[in-house]
Amino acid sequence: MLKEIYSTTAYIKSRIGDFEPEIGIILGTGLGALVNEIEIQHKLMYSNIPNFPISTLEFHSGRLIFGMLEGKKVVAMQGRLHYYEGYDMQQITFPVRVMKMLGITKIFVSNASGSLNPDFKTGDLMIIEDHINLQHDNPLRGRNFEELGPRFPDMSQPYSRDLVQKGLDIAAKNNIRCHKGVYVSVAGPNLETKAEYRYLRIIGGDAVGMSTVPEVIVANHMGLPVFAISILTDEGFHDVLEPVSVEDIIKVAEVAEPQMTKIFKELIASL
Repeated sequence: MLKEIYSTTAYIKSRIGDFEPEIGIILGTGLGALVNEIEIQHKLMYSNIPNFPISTLEFHSGRLIFGMLEGKKVVAMQGRLHYYEGYDMQQITFPVRVMKMLGITKIFVSNASGSLNPDFKTGDLMIIEDHINLQHDNPLRGRNFEELGPRFPDMSQPYSRDLVQKGLDIAAKNNIRCHKGVYVSVAGPNLETKAEYRYLRIIGGDAVGMSTVPEVIVANHMGLPVFAISILTDEGFHDVLEPVSVEDIIKVAEVAEPQMTKIFKELIASL
């Protein structure tokens, strides 16, 4: 794995020259429009990058975008990777490791998720302050490379408290309905049953999704502060669940995305 990380990093550097990103951004389902705010300098398709996994979802573009956002050099993943696509955890988190090698010092993550908390409604935002990992595997399983991080990384602060508070302050200032909460990560790809939603709420979850946590584990392993936002696209706390389609989820995400983008941009500008 280490050889592949260095090889991929070297290839990307050969394509982007002396551009060294400060902030990495991972854009979730229906949330790729933030790229429109970036003054793009380089674009690389995942399919053209050696060793880089390719997103198999039709609503994920599969591009690395390099450019300026609010005066900062950023690299954005327009389309993330998921365990349910058939990739292993090392493949899913490979881009995070490469972005760290390219120079990023912080990482911003977004996702679409289902609300478990009756106070958190469809279309609201939730800044993640902690998580529960119910994925089937861990990206750190196997041989540890000290060059990447310690064998047993601390997870007492998986999401930067400073960035969480700044994000909440920005949301309040702009009258954006935004909560902080606990994100539960499951394998997917099926959505949850009523009993599963109830269980996830009982164990302490405020929202549930199928991503984010593997990348956050690896970010912590490599010493990268994390800021993450969920757009709540459906509600799993009702006695009778309404059927939900991916198309419904994407529509809600697209409507709420400008608010998420505003928080991302103002937070990045403040750094």
